[in-house]
Amino acid sequence: MGIWLLLLALLGPLASGWGLPATGSAAQPVEVYELVRPAPAPPVIKAHSAILIDLDKGGVLYQLDAHGRRAPASLLKVATALVALEHLGLDQLVAVPASINQLPWDSTRMGLRAGERLTVRELLYGLFLNSGNDAAVTLAEAAMPRATFMALMNAKAAQLGLVDTHFVNPIGLDDPGQYTSAADLARMSLELTTRFPVIAAIASTPSLTLPATATHHAYALYNLNQLIRTYPGATGLKTGWTGRAGGCLIATATRGGRHLLVVVMGSPSIFSEAALLLDYGFAT
Repeated sequence: MGIWLLLLALLGPLASGWGLPATGSAAQPVEVYELVRPAPAPPVIKAHSAILIDLDKGGVLYQLDAHGRRAPASLLKVATALVALEHLGLDQLVAVPASINQLPWDSTRMGLRAGERLTVRELLYGLFLNSGNDAAVTLAEAAMPRATFMALMNAKAAQLGLVDTHFVNPIGLDDPGQYTSAADLARMSLELTTRFPVIAAIASTPSLTLPATATHHAYALYNLNQLIRTYPGATGLKTGWTGRAGGCLIATATRGGRHLLVVVMGSPSIFSEAALLLDYGFAT
């Protein structure tokens, strides 16, 4: 026993140097440090305005002049779809008006022909994939005069509290009196996809062929949103471009159970800048 007592006496000072309690002394508390990963720096983008939203928590993760009033380009069509769906059934057949023949020559089109009849669902595919101006006009004039439809679009904007928005046409063509903001577009997109979940399925479709029926010819549709094919988890939503607005995009994506929405307006590279913001959001 004498040898063991001698060893314990010698190890006492060494034990304290290893962070262990010395023999015969009271145990000392051990400090525990938690390693926290620093938040990533926000990306630098060239868009004129942008906003990134966590759809699950409703928080804004990034914004750049989010309430600046800008030309909406075809991003406006989320509002066109919202008002149309409030007044038309998805499987309701509507006639294509002759007014589609008055669209500018460089309009993006689904390929409609005046006098054909399509369902609202089919028109929505043409609206979100091809960004069809002809589909937007048809939806706006399906159940009422276009002026009445525009009044309903502006009433919807007021109902949603969108103070940076005013609509003049259902397409997104440049007009001095037509404007919106990244924040307002995010609010409209959330309203549309929450109330009408079918839009998410439509907008996430890479391509689609609508077969010919007794009331219309066949349509080969292709989604202009490149993120649907290149960004993991991309689910939508809408592209846009005009000379005044520049490149515009509303993008939604899901990863690891999280859901994000980003709007970029006036961007020289809508897909890469939206992807940068989505990456930042998922890493935050």
